[in-house]
Amino acid sequence: MPSMRQSYTVTVPEEPPAAAFPFLKQEMRRKGSMSGSVLVSTFVGLLINQAKNSKSAQGLVGLKNLGNTCFMNSILQCLSNTQSLRDYCLHNSHRRDLNNNSRTNTALMEEFAKLIQTMWTSTSSEAVSPSEFKTQIQRYAPRFVGYNQQDAQEFLRFLLDGLHNEVNRVTVRPRGTVEDFDHLPDEEKGKKMWSKYLEREDSKIVDLFVGQLKSSLTCSHCGFCSTVFDPFWDLSLPIAKKGYGEVSLMDCMRLFTKEDVLDGDEKPTCYRCKARRRCTKKFTLQKFPKILVLHLKRFSEARRTSKLSTFVNFPMKDLDLREFASENSTNAVYNLYAVSNHSGTTMGGHYTAYCRNPSSGEWYTFNDSRVTPMSSSQVRSSDAYVLFYELATSSRM
Repeated sequence: MPSMRQSYTVTVPEEPPAAAFPFLKQEMRRKGSMSGSVLVSTFVGLLINQAKNSKSAQGLVGLKNLGNTCFMNSILQCLSNTQSLRDYCLHNSHRRDLNNNSRTNTALMEEFAKLIQTMWTSTSSEAVSPSEFKTQIQRYAPRFVGYNQQDAQEFLRFLLDGLHNEVNRVTVRPRGTVEDFDHLPDEEKGKKMWSKYLEREDSKIVDLFVGQLKSSLTCSHCGFCSTVFDPFWDLSLPIAKKGYGEVSLMDCMRLFTKEDVLDGDEKPTCYRCKARRRCTKKFTLQKFPKILVLHLKRFSEARRTSKLSTFVNFPMKDLDLREFASENSTNAVYNLYAVSNHSGTTMGGHYTAYCRNPSSGEWYTFNDSRVTPMSSSQVRSSDAYVLFYELATSSRM
């Protein structure tokens, strides 16, 4: 288990992806003598023009349900509409990272990229079968073997971890060394810890999805405050309880970052007192990721015994998280672009996805094989389970 701009800046792929893009073959034959950069620029131009000239926007392709695989289809559609990740696959940039690493395990990333390419270049409205991709994800994570219903957020965690491992720019991880950064100011300590993390884990996936959480432990006896900095791939938010049926996403964020008292059996050892003391613990966000994944904890810790159907009111635009920042941060405003939904009960549920198409800006419902337009006013519902937000500086809103 993992620890958990509209821009077409193109890198030259190892091989132009003609096989994946039939409309490119003819162009390549005509312009076989072109330089690599011109060829790729032409390819991207053709791709964009094809999307513009198409009667229907690209990326609006359903995924066949292979047998209780709606959890997988829902997450795949959310990732397909993650513009930076989509472009990483469409431009074959992942090939460069795979080739540079000379890895033997590349099948998961290859199949994921192939699936994304098919979904964005298909001229047919026929649903695509993700069976080859499923074969690879269950090899990486055997818990997904078979056709039982699974948890979408857990699937996302495993998938991102698997993709990261295959395109990690670090080929040889350095030996773990213990370094004492406690004498440094918190902001500098956080940067040092982030650099240490990147020495081992550095990929396009990390570039997009990983942030840094700061945990502060304050001794009630002597006032000493110790801090720990950890990477996070998503945030699992408890759903705030109120006397009426609706809570806000900010309520959930405030509950997640609320100061907790550690007493009794939970007393930690104070670094200064050298004794177990009553302490307070608080989370803040030290580094905000480009893509923020928020998981609403609708299911009990015992897993699948009960489900909270509380309506969580989340903003579509301008989710301002600056109040949760460790330091003064101006870069903490997000826009929503995808939601993985779970409807039904713990005994019999179904996953769908609501996604904002990065090319057209319109919202669509992805229900396995079916893709239908929807109004942005329908996106918020009590079925929302995993929310995908994009940092506003790289926003398409």
